[in-house]
Amino acid sequence: MTLDPAFQKLQCALQAEVLGQTQLVERLLVALLADGHLLVEGPPGIAKTRAARTLASLIDADFHRIQFTPDLLPADLTGSEVFRPQDGSFHFERGPLFHHLLLADEINRAPAKVQSALLEAMGERQVTVGQTTFPLPSLFLVMATQNPIEHEGTYPLPEAQLDRFLLHVRVGYPDMSVERDILRLARDEARAALDAPTATTPAPIVSQAQVCTARHAVLDLHLSPDLEEYIVQLVAATRVPERYGADLAGRVRFGASPRGAIALDRCARARAWLQGRDYVSPDDIQALAPDVLRHRILPSWEAQAEGLTSDTLVTALLERVPVP
Repeated sequence: MTLDPAFQKLQCALQAEVLGQTQLVERLLVALLADGHLLVEGPPGIAKTRAARTLASLIDADFHRIQFTPDLLPADLTGSEVFRPQDGSFHFERGPLFHHLLLADEINRAPAKVQSALLEAMGERQVTVGQTTFPLPSLFLVMATQNPIEHEGTYPLPEAQLDRFLLHVRVGYPDMSVERDILRLARDEARAALDAPTATTPAPIVSQAQVCTARHAVLDLHLSPDLEEYIVQLVAATRVPERYGADLAGRVRFGASPRGAIALDRCARARAWLQGRDYVSPDDIQALAPDVLRHRILPSWEAQAEGLTSDTLVTALLERVPVP
């Protein structure tokens, strides 16, 4: 099996536009194929917004970016009823949630009511305003960002909402060699903007129908019973880590739910498909386990006092849970 040429072209186009963020590009495509949402954490200025906007243009999807702030209201996301004085009726004006791809920038700066409105959209694929429920598009992906540097004036995401994210991706600064290429790309784009002031976007490479077809192909990928058991054992180990070493006893307050196993299954299949394979390998599971599980594990107070994080706990479990 080889990767669909359209998706191969899509991946190359994304990497050409988002330099030095190979992992982010892959995780974006994994989330797209697994029909999930992703939370991206990293410093400002590393092309998070650019990645989401470029992906939307390349798959012929509507894109909207919304800056989350403490004064944001749920209606700013969902939309609201607008009164029409000419006929005395109310008309629902749809909000940003009705776009195909939504970038929720600095999501942890919005209060709980706004986050709960986003939670319904992410989990139920619908928006409720008053007594009316509106379905969201079948292609609906939320990419939320968090700034790990500044925590003043932020509202930490509740565990229930964190669990709704398929992946929690951490990205860092590009290498210096890549940063030189970024400078050249920025100069070329600035010249192009001066020559043609009208903004242009990349032409679509993949249609929404092709995305739907690819999602079916991902679900049909072969996953051996042994690897399915490995996923279950790995996720279960986050709840009872003491089975894999006395040094892990009491280090986890809450482990991953069955949603974590489902997410790991879907993501591993998507990664295998993107690499042109018709089967899932242990490498697919192990490569994605940190991004799938880090936001689904709550280290105990003792673990935090010792400097242990969810990442170190996942790494320890990956080393100790037997691979079939």
